[in-house]
Amino acid sequence: MSNPIPHDLKRRTRPGIIARLRGNFLAGLIIIAPIGLTFYLIWTVVGWVDSWVWPFVPNYYHPEPLINRLLGRTEFNQITINVRGVGVVIFLIFTIFVGWLGKGLIGRTFLGIGERLVDRMPVVRSIYNAAKQIVETVFSQRETSFDKACMIEYPRKGIWAIAFVSTEAKGEIDTKLAGGDPFVTVFLPTTPNPTSGFLLFLPRSDIIELEMSVEDAAKLVISAGLVYPNNKPVTDLPGPAA
Repeated sequence: MSNPIPHDLKRRTRPGIIARLRGNFLAGLIIIAPIGLTFYLIWTVVGWVDSWVWPFVPNYYHPEPLINRLLGRTEFNQITINVRGVGVVIFLIFTIFVGWLGKGLIGRTFLGIGERLVDRMPVVRSIYNAAKQIVETVFSQRETSFDKACMIEYPRKGIWAIAFVSTEAKGEIDTKLAGGDPFVTVFLPTTPNPTSGFLLFLPRSDIIELEMSVEDAAKLVISAGLVYPNNKPVTDLPGPAA
């Protein structure tokens, strides 16, 4: 005859109070951490811009002296305040004003003269042109972005990595690589920092295009594979040629 199952084993084990508190803490941390980190980054960036702008503003026009003068405070009973964000407003107004001047005829003339002078300075020319290209690429108002997300075999056959299709290979590169199969420009990002990576030129038949959006693929790369896009019906896509 088999022994009866002890009554203690029949009961479903419930987590103890410590386990429940730990679970609640982790759940709250998941909610609070993104919000707190967002506010912290915004607060830090605003403070950084203020610290960069205020040295160019005369002390007479700083918020603290202005408020003390309006309140009639003397140097013996002044109040101390920390007004963040005013420097950002000044920076935005100044940038808008410079952009307005630069778009005009006089501004374009002076800008052209300055760039011609910079082109004659060997080291300064390289730094300026590189910075200008980066800024124009990042802040361009044109629709310049990756076309699609894809998978490629990297760093060897049998290992697949997420990459982004930029555009068709053009110019000299397309001419040198021409061999029947069209080549595409692919950016292979690193994890978890997708701002660095490798620029690759691959035959279109060697890539597998994904239906997920570029944003979802970027989340997948940044999270090191922890954040997958929502499950969606996937249609058959042509893979790499055998």
